[in-house]
Amino acid sequence: MTPAEPTAQPSGATAPPPGCPAHRGDGGRGSAVPLSGPRFQTEPSRLYREMRRDHGAVAPVLLDGGIPAWLVLGYRELHQVTGDPVLFSRDSELWNQWDNVPEDWPLAPLIGRGQPSILYTTGERHRERATMVSDALESVDPFVLRHFAEQLADELIDGFCAEGGADIISRYAMPFPVRVLAKIYGFPDDQGPGLAAAAIDLAEGGERAQAAQGYLFEATMSLLAAKKDGAGPPDVASRLLRNTAGFTEEEVLHDLIVLVIAGHTLTADWIGNSLRLMLTDDRFAASLSGGRHSVAEAMNEVLWEDTPAQNAVGRWASRDTSLGARHIKAGDLLLFGIAAANNDPQVRTHSSALTGGNNAYFSFGHGEYRCPFAAQEIAETIARTAIEVLIDRLPDVDLAVAADSLTRRPSPWARGLTSLPVSFSPAHAMHSGG
Repeated sequence: MTPAEPTAQPSGATAPPPGCPAHRGDGGRGSAVPLSGPRFQTEPSRLYREMRRDHGAVAPVLLDGGIPAWLVLGYRELHQVTGDPVLFSRDSELWNQWDNVPEDWPLAPLIGRGQPSILYTTGERHRERATMVSDALESVDPFVLRHFAEQLADELIDGFCAEGGADIISRYAMPFPVRVLAKIYGFPDDQGPGLAAAAIDLAEGGERAQAAQGYLFEATMSLLAAKKDGAGPPDVASRLLRNTAGFTEEEVLHDLIVLVIAGHTLTADWIGNSLRLMLTDDRFAASLSGGRHSVAEAMNEVLWEDTPAQNAVGRWASRDTSLGARHIKAGDLLLFGIAAANNDPQVRTHSSALTGGNNAYFSFGHGEYRCPFAAQEIAETIARTAIEVLIDRLPDVDLAVAADSLTRRPSPWARGLTSLPVSFSPAHAMHSGG
């Protein structure tokens, strides 16, 4: 995306009437907010407050190239959109902007036209597909998952524990989830590091992202080819291939890629964002001295306050309708303002108060297309194991830089740290025994 500072009305300006054409985001794009720029990285909470103040619960935004869309900022409005898959469809063919989208549009992979994955399947076929994916994920033994995650955590920590300091993002949080997922999905062990590097390149974007996507595609194709004969131990890939609902190998391929990418990137940022909170917020200081309950509490708080999924491609209106006092035309794209909705002042009246385990956040979605419960459990096990093993192995871990110097990746979509430098007393490596 081209960096651009979002435009907003002066604080004393009179808000336009709901549905004002100048604020539609199509005819009068000058007032729409570009979904790009440094403020999504540096001060998203303030930006979303300004957008809500100036535009209400549903704000007009501009995607790369000036393509208009709506960003749903309100909690109730996002609940309405995600709860009605007929009116607000996942069928991207409905989009009324396809004629304006160039072939080399940078966001084309996010939108999914022609992509035969579970993300863009609708109706009964989607429900059948979601059941297939959920069943495959539910087959993962939680004890085996935890055991392998602990072994990998020890292995990664062994690589830097004697140094007395490290960047926890590049050395630990980023390599970790995809290597665990590779194990349970069925990839060969020696492919774990390569998949981790590809997933990191995809998460960061840039010139290596396209090559990384190609690597992941080829690796997944090779995996499915090796699993066709049913040989080897049962795993997620094998179970997806044995589906009895008639899904093609191409559909299974795309679903597995979705599981790898989403499962890795968001979980890695969940680890990093949780550790940042624990290292910078006095409310969670006990977690660094053996209070494991605080780990779960910090992880839950992050899903409200600092969710890894900041915004997401969401739904297309199947007919003209209204939402949040806005007139939505058939084919309009509505994006999920997950971070904004989680902090909607009408729902969280005391944003500084801890949520106390409340899990009504949108970080895993809602409704028919919500992240499968089994996938949430897997992600939570991976993230919590990573954090707990780290503080067990390095109990005096501390932030090595000023908290306000930490920076985020420049993305309006995912929210994760570029680095998290920490210091600790040098420790001896240990052997996990496999």
